[in-house]
Amino acid sequence: MSDAYRGRRLALLTQHGKERVIAPALEGALGCTVERALGFDTDTLGTFTREVPRAGSQLEAARRKAELAIELSGADIGLGSEGSVDRHPQLGFVDRNVELIVLVDRARGIEVVGVADGPAPYAHLLTSSFAEASVFAARESFVDHGFAVRPDNPDDPRVRKDITTTDALREAFAAAQAESATGSVFVELDLRAHRNPRRMARIAEAAADLAAKLASTCPECEGPGFWVIERLPGMPCRDCGLATDMTLADVDGCPSCGHRATRLRDASAGADPMWCDYCNP
Repeated sequence: MSDAYRGRRLALLTQHGKERVIAPALEGALGCTVERALGFDTDTLGTFTREVPRAGSQLEAARRKAELAIELSGADIGLGSEGSVDRHPQLGFVDRNVELIVLVDRARGIEVVGVADGPAPYAHLLTSSFAEASVFAARESFVDHGFAVRPDNPDDPRVRKDITTTDALREAFAAAQAESATGSVFVELDLRAHRNPRRMARIAEAAADLAAKLASTCPECEGPGFWVIERLPGMPCRDCGLATDMTLADVDGCPSCGHRATRLRDASAGADPMWCDYCNP
């Protein structure tokens, strides 16, 4: 276990309450202190309610937040969190939520990324009926989530947010409907972290993943972040013995010195034939 961050200050740039789940995961595992960096509006880098498109990739956005956290706080270690909701690349009919938390350690010259991936905490409805919108909101639960509404379609910039009660939904629905060219209103779960506890739970998973990586020590230089950087396919099919695309070995790598080590997985059970191109062409 690495003590690289024991007693160190880690600056986190967030304005949507992510410190509530990131700080406990990192402080408990690493003995560090996570502090919010102040003085920057992260919505200028992109919004989940789509008024401001994100520039660059998800990883680039998270890295930019970590670098800004360093600049704003004066610390030499920064944290940045960024999420995405997209169609799953293999299961095109399923929405997927990926959360990244990037640690940039300028003193060591390393970057380590925590990742969590799972079903998207999202639902939406296009309707001209407030009764239908009310049923939708009740099913998704005001207790746990906030909602956003806008006239006509999911890309209309006239969005109303922070809707957490039936009365607020009624008022926002009526206003959006009055602005609508078709009488329809787009109602959706707010995906901003502080309004979506299911997404916040996935951010906590990403923080736990980052903590585990940072606590893992390189056997060569004893630096933090020695973790899987590559997975090698080739697990033999348990029926025919031919190689499949399933993982046969994991390659661990150090972000500081570049040391790599390959770990073979237990191949005694073999891969399920459903993953074999010969048995399941």
